[in-house]
Amino acid sequence: MIYLITGGERSGKSSYAQKIALKLSNSPIYVATARKWDDDFQNRIDRHQQERDERWNNIEKEKFLSEIDFSGKTALIDCVTLWLTNFFVDHKNNVDLSLEEAKKEFLSIASQKDTNLIIVTNEIGMGVHASTEIGRKFTELQGWMNQFLASNADEVVLMVSGIPVKIKGENSKI
Repeated sequence: MIYLITGGERSGKSSYAQKIALKLSNSPIYVATARKWDDDFQNRIDRHQQERDERWNNIEKEKFLSEIDFSGKTALIDCVTLWLTNFFVDHKNNVDLSLEEAKKEFLSIASQKDTNLIIVTNEIGMGVHASTEIGRKFTELQGWMNQFLASNADEVVLMVSGIPVKIKGENSKI
């Protein structure tokens, strides 16, 4: 089963995703995709780690998620935006190459047997139009990847001000 949890920054995505993971497993995997860019990012990582207790198996993986064995497990991947940033930076802002690699990685993990994946992503294209070319390119990359993930997900939830709004899945019309 693949769950995609999307929404704006500080909309409650990670908390909601963690609740789903703990409902599905007593010992879920938490895959953190963030690079430690600076002290502020380290503080953010520390805060997220403190939110999880001993039930969680924490793995830090910046790009190649297919190297993790998810078979028969429940895993929360947090988050696609930071994961895509790693591809985008490493490929010198090449949208096509970044998208191709990220899709390949996703398909590899999604094909593992008996896996529950809960994937957190951001809707960055719903705000102000990016003022730089790089910002616009990344917004395109994020939007295309979100569409790809949503098309492959069994359930998609949009978080709005801490409230989950199911947009795809059981009882939805999509």
